[in-house]
Amino acid sequence: MSDDGGLWLLAAGPAGATALYWALYRYYRNTDKSHGFERETKVEAKPVTGADAKIDEIKGTRASRIGGENGRAYRTRVERVRGDSS
Repeated sequence: MSDDGGLWLLAAGPAGATALYWALYRYYRNTDKSHGFERETKVEAKPVTGADAKIDEIKGTRASRIGGENGRAYRTRVERVRGDSS
């Protein structure tokens, strides 16, 4: 009696797993359809403009809190977004 009929079944397991992995990889990665930002997007750089102006200098502070802080009053610092109801 020949066991050649069962040999293809042993080979089908790893081959099927490899095919399933490759199919899922291609489906979720979409490497052939993805946008190559670095190659396909042209960004024109312009010179940086602006100025730095020194406003104030504080040295040797001893206060452990910042004046006017709102860290504990979350209802006053978080504002609800109101959509257009029309």
